[in-house]
Amino acid sequence: MPNIVITEEELRYAALFESITGITPRDTIIDDKYNRVIFIVDKNFAPLAVGKNGINIRRLREHLGKDAEVVEYGETPEDFIRNALYPAKITSIKITKLPSDGKVAIATVSEDEKAVAIGKNGKNINRAILLAKRYFDIESIKLT
Repeated sequence: MPNIVITEEELRYAALFESITGITPRDTIIDDKYNRVIFIVDKNFAPLAVGKNGINIRRLREHLGKDAEVVEYGETPEDFIRNALYPAKITSIKITKLPSDGKVAIATVSEDEKAVAIGKNGKNINRAILLAKRYFDIESIKLT
């Protein structure tokens, strides 16, 4: 796993997340491109973090003035990418080394789930790429 540096602003957002949800995030990432904050939580904690009928996410959005997203951590790159692309149903994920020493993930998704995996304006696939780079040095994700 690469060395992850958390900014002071991300720490403040993490504290706000914890005060609203009662869950300590593993990581907090500010994504200015999509005006959102992504919170990484431990496995099985996403439903608790989101809250009943999404109440915690709504509260976070009000306080942050940005969109708030929750992704469950995955120990393997495949699990983490699958979680980052949720709610798209991923059939399989294969990590391939590139000649340039980089890595690419190839995610297989059914044709009717492809739009969900990509998201509006590429929001979902870009979230998965951002997290794959941050945690596993994976340069890109291809959907097939």
